[in-house]
Amino acid sequence: MTDELVTDWDQFQKNYHEFPEIRLAIDVSRVGFPGDHFTRHQSTIQKVFLAMDDLEAGGIANPDENRMVGHYWLRDPERAPSLAVAKEIKDTVEAVTEFARSVHRGDVVGAHGVFKHALVIGIGGSALGPQFVSHALGHPQADRMTLHFFDNTDPDGIDLVLARLSGQLGRTLCIVISKSGETKETRNGMEEARAAYARASLCFEKHAVAITTSGMKLDKLARGIEPKGVPWLAVFPMWDWVGGRTSETSAVGLLPAALQGIDVRALLSGARACDAVTRGHDVAANPAAQLALAWHYIGAGRGEKDMVVIPYKDRLLLLSRYLQQLVMESLGKELDLDGRVVNQGLAVYGNKGSTDQHAYVQQLRDGLHNFFVVFIEVLKDGAATAPRVEIEPGVTSGDYLSGFLLGTRDALYERGRRSITLTIDEVAPFAVGVLIALFERAVGFYAFLVNINAYHQPGVQAGKTAADRVLLLQRKICDCFTRLSAERPAKPITAQVLSRMLGFPGQAEMVFKICQHLAANPGHGIRRTGGASAATACYEPE
Repeated sequence: MTDELVTDWDQFQKNYHEFPEIRLAIDVSRVGFPGDHFTRHQSTIQKVFLAMDDLEAGGIANPDENRMVGHYWLRDPERAPSLAVAKEIKDTVEAVTEFARSVHRGDVVGAHGVFKHALVIGIGGSALGPQFVSHALGHPQADRMTLHFFDNTDPDGIDLVLARLSGQLGRTLCIVISKSGETKETRNGMEEARAAYARASLCFEKHAVAITTSGMKLDKLARGIEPKGVPWLAVFPMWDWVGGRTSETSAVGLLPAALQGIDVRALLSGARACDAVTRGHDVAANPAAQLALAWHYIGAGRGEKDMVVIPYKDRLLLLSRYLQQLVMESLGKELDLDGRVVNQGLAVYGNKGSTDQHAYVQQLRDGLHNFFVVFIEVLKDGAATAPRVEIEPGVTSGDYLSGFLLGTRDALYERGRRSITLTIDEVAPFAVGVLIALFERAVGFYAFLVNINAYHQPGVQAGKTAADRVLLLQRKICDCFTRLSAERPAKPITAQVLSRMLGFPGQAEMVFKICQHLAANPGHGIRRTGGASAATACYEPE
């Protein structure tokens, strides 16, 4: 044994911590912390712990909107700031699980019989969390229902999902998820679904449930109040103190999972147990604090290194997509809590091992050193009751998977690439609940470390506002071509001429892009006629 390996073993022992109560281990030995790192930052860390305590107690954690942040209460209602909130949470879990049981029993059915499919219509956290959990915990031989998703306003994507449900809409339950009902992507998906049911001569409302905020547009629609109509099958609550990216342990995530047949109480139990462990003020006994401090140290508190998430388990493929929103929407902020421009953030990407051995690990080892890796190790190969096939004498495919993880970890470390390793026993509801809660709290800790608000998203709203401006310009363009169609013959015009006609001379590029889209899709009454460049392309009424 070489001196180098002995040194690594000493370092490993100091920086590897097991948490038997949540069946998790964290290894930050390859982060490269200085020996006195935690003690030098003890006062800052304690302030972070106190800030998180205040948040959990119901303090106003989102000053922009004057609201609390309470996703922690979802798995431990007794910690809610009032008995009324605690009761709402408990009642919702009971309502979700009972509704799922009633669907499975056949007490609630579609026009063509027992529901066998569920179409989840949501965007962002309303889709990413349910998709992650469904993929991680579902099994074709055990699932009570098959989940499908409208998670974008892409007509082609919508058509693909509807094609998979061809002939099955009468046995498909729609779950529409939106706090307000005003989110455009979700509204569009709902209207596309409604039209599909109408084409199949089915009543959409008798196949639909809503997860929304009381008194909002979707809530009134689903209850048949405004406009007056047919009430939906059920309505479940969302609260303003739960953000979309932290909503997986609310009805948003619990209802789809329960309908699929996943043990949602075990998932909640894992999240609750992880919260209990990560609530402590001792860094050595707090894996979420260690995770956040590792992010902070590696990225110099500025997100200077990207986080590459590599789970060595196919079931966890969607973890990196789920974490992209949780981390990047929470930490990607222009201003800190004091109003200073800081442009904070932490980029996240990933895939799965050992697929990455044949994808981007080459660059991770030999290319740009602009990242660190979070390895997710799963000890159990699978749920097989019989021994696995031996690929070689005494070696299974699972042994190879483990070998690739450990080998890649070493190969990166040899080149000075830092990594964190999280180890769980198996991919099961309890463990998935642990992972969700672990990263939620790590994000909260990190935000307090860099003095930003993790619980608002002004940039998302800016994008929505910009999209509204584009659609307003599109309507003006369509109206203009409607008027031009009355002229015979109508004269083709360029985007630059059209932008001047509309009174937006500085928007020629945007007008060109909109006209290109309109001309490529039937029904808009516009076609492109000639021109070999953006400057010479002409458009006229169809």
